[in-house]
Amino acid sequence: MTTGCSAESLEDLRYWLALHRAPLIGSRRFCAILAHFHSPRILFETKAADLAALGLKEETIVYLCHPDWLAVEADLQWLSASGHDCLTLHDPRYPALLREISDPPPLIFVKGDVSALSFRQIAVVGSRNPSPSGRRIAREIASGLVSAGFAVTSGLALGIDAAGHSGALEAGGVTIAVAATGLDRVYPYRHQNLAHEIIAQNGALVSEFPPGTGPKADHFPRRNRIISGLSLGTLVVEAAPRSGSLITARLAAEQGREVFAVPGSIYNPLSRGCNELIKNGAKLIQTVEDIVEEFEARLSVQAYKPSFKTDSDDNQPHMELLKYIAYDPTSVDTLVAATGKTPEAIASMLLMLELQGRVASTPGGCYFRTQ
Repeated sequence: MTTGCSAESLEDLRYWLALHRAPLIGSRRFCAILAHFHSPRILFETKAADLAALGLKEETIVYLCHPDWLAVEADLQWLSASGHDCLTLHDPRYPALLREISDPPPLIFVKGDVSALSFRQIAVVGSRNPSPSGRRIAREIASGLVSAGFAVTSGLALGIDAAGHSGALEAGGVTIAVAATGLDRVYPYRHQNLAHEIIAQNGALVSEFPPGTGPKADHFPRRNRIISGLSLGTLVVEAAPRSGSLITARLAAEQGREVFAVPGSIYNPLSRGCNELIKNGAKLIQTVEDIVEEFEARLSVQAYKPSFKTDSDDNQPHMELLKYIAYDPTSVDTLVAATGKTPEAIASMLLMLELQGRVASTPGGCYFRTQ
């Protein structure tokens, strides 16, 4: 195994894995069992009557008397591959910040470089369907965080998560992806290459779910607590109300971690979640320095400010149109009247501006500036 376990510790790991698969044993119950017995192995050697006295359900007791050793052997087979590992709460390599939360995962599976989990991390999360501007901001802030000496942590999801991972990779940094499935698969499937790049660049994929576990709705909030739990702070770039990203931010606050948010127009539905976070005490973020100063007051970092335009863009026709577009929704008819140009010409220029992330459209067919 890649863990370098002795025969005795490998045997102990078998009991950790077996208890991890026990029905009706969540993280808190697992940790309570550890506090009582210290080792999962002792639990499996306890009589059924004594297990009942501990308040365990009959379904759990039946499993403990007849563990699924075939599933455990499958876990160990996965762990035997190079670059695969499993860290228990008793493992000194287990991330210190994650151990501090109220319900740390009793064990985590890791694919990639385990040492990446000890890096200072900032979580970057947000909408799965971001605006071009939101995607760009996530990439650039992630790049800036890497330059400031942080690793970027996220959930490998579409949208802002992927942009955060990509921004860190493009800057030559380390990024950690926390999965809501077993690490024998990548979800969503289209992020196969992204997952490979994360590992190739000394990052890691992390999951509390054993190999063979597929995506389920209740896995994602559990995944989110690990994202925030690994990190010193969580940045939300874009989020609609009631989004999963806001769950991550709430969990970060409950864990005593910093919460950051990028503000946006009050008319942009993707900004409402972030604006609400700021209203409720999250720190407003405009540059990566706004994050760094929370943790590295004496650290000298190069000023990082997203560059949203180039000199060659300034004299383009579509840039002339930009000055007529407000940060509030602006209709095409208004732009036609203001510029004297045809609707077709306006549509073409709006497309250019939207592709560059300078404007975004609303469901009603209007446009607003994002920069």
